[in-house]
Amino acid sequence: MAQDPLKIAVAQLNCVVGDIDGNLEKIRQAARRARKAGAHVLVTPELSLCGYPPEDLLLRPDFYRSCDRAMASLAMESDDLAIVVGHPLQEGDRRFNAASVLSGGRVLATYRKLRLPNYEVFDEERYFDAGTDACVFEHRGVRIGLNICADVWEAGAAEASRAAGAELLVAINASPYHMDKLQVRHEVLRDRVGDTGIPVVYCNLVGGQDELVFDGASFALARNGGLRYQGPSFEESLDFVSYCDSDLVSDRVTAPRTIEEDVWSALVMGVRDYIGKNGFPGVLLGLSGGIDSALTLCVAVDALGADRVRAVMMPSPYTAQMSLDDSRLLVQRLGVRYDEIAIAPAMATFDQILSPMFAGLKADTTEENLQARIRGMLLMALSNKTGSLVLTTGNKSEMAVGYATLYGDMAGGFAVIKDIFKTFVYRLARWRNRDGELIPDNIITRPPSAELKPDQTDQDTLPEYEVLDAIIEAYMERDESPREIIDAGYAETDVRRVVGMLKRNEYKRRQSPVGIRVTRRGFGKDWRYPITARYQDEF
Repeated sequence: MAQDPLKIAVAQLNCVVGDIDGNLEKIRQAARRARKAGAHVLVTPELSLCGYPPEDLLLRPDFYRSCDRAMASLAMESDDLAIVVGHPLQEGDRRFNAASVLSGGRVLATYRKLRLPNYEVFDEERYFDAGTDACVFEHRGVRIGLNICADVWEAGAAEASRAAGAELLVAINASPYHMDKLQVRHEVLRDRVGDTGIPVVYCNLVGGQDELVFDGASFALARNGGLRYQGPSFEESLDFVSYCDSDLVSDRVTAPRTIEEDVWSALVMGVRDYIGKNGFPGVLLGLSGGIDSALTLCVAVDALGADRVRAVMMPSPYTAQMSLDDSRLLVQRLGVRYDEIAIAPAMATFDQILSPMFAGLKADTTEENLQARIRGMLLMALSNKTGSLVLTTGNKSEMAVGYATLYGDMAGGFAVIKDIFKTFVYRLARWRNRDGELIPDNIITRPPSAELKPDQTDQDTLPEYEVLDAIIEAYMERDESPREIIDAGYAETDVRRVVGMLKRNEYKRRQSPVGIRVTRRGFGKDWRYPITARYQDEF
């Protein structure tokens, strides 16, 4: 006899950390829509009630009490729809990352996460105790096992659910984005399906939270590992999957996306949510005529709209006419407010003030850095006056080797492309221009320059960016030793130079603004190197 289909609603929600009432309302709205569509089960993401990651909010007893009150309210409103809600749970002196099933006006079951990740950006062992038991609940004749995020990234938890009688696995997640992450998730979940022989529904969080961006991209795999449902990336959604005759069916599989499209969407969502969730009225940034500031400006406009973005060009005597012309053309195409403030008078004033102290000393990077700091002061003054947040425009290559001025071009509140290598900056610029030239071609093709002295280019002090980025990626993201990088074919002089610069500039990175993470390892939660250290690498 054919089994009656069990209709499962997958709610891919953009939750806000600490906004318990707001997140509760999102879950309520999803429940109303699910009921109206005839769903029997509603699945929400990991810690959907409080947002992820709550960090040290999880050390506050009142935080748990607020979540408990919200859970009790939602449970009372539940009827025959089974609602799976992620929430923090305190029991005595123990704390858990939990998922509860609400149905029939009560809490039907509660699962406590077994695997607590303590790697990359995760720090759950600081906050939670590990659960010990599988959780399987029955709804409309189907036995459903619950897992939470890291539970499914290695063998054990899914198999425990299967051993407890689960016919279907539901995994709720707050899995942050990095390049190629969706492919990795598919591979990992196929391993779990292969190990258990049961299908899985994977529901993921979406939205920006400080440096993290959650891409959503929820999905479902059939018993044979085939993709039965693929949700959208970087947007909220409510989609439906049916369980019938021991397998899953769905009519929605979104088209694959390019890596450039994913990264652009991550940057846009990161900016939109950081500005929106923190209540800033808009943003402003310094435009230079270079590719980094041009790309950052385009991301900001796509995220917020032109009316909430302001660009300020601050030419010095070393600024090329081409930089001015290209900047004017870009802002005209984007339709943003644009101002020009010449910094030559401020440079002269600082020169006059400092000349007695600098007497007999040659001009060097000191004077160059003063230009950047003058610009930083002007932008911060405009920020103070208007309330708009300053976006910094430095890329990952620059952050790695310190090719940025502390309290100058590093001054600001949010670093949009902090985790984007310079070589990938060019890829994104060309992708953004795919339907027509938005970023002027001169900006993409001209040699990059900070324009802080006559005829300056980045390669006066740095290796070619293809070489620089490859060395940084090997050392910083893959933890390869300098000897291994040299053995891979890179010149020892370049490797010594780059690794030395990377290590010397940790003190700068500690003072840089938070920025959007899009790689496996960014300069933020992933990177925790000491400033003061005497370790000598293997050469």
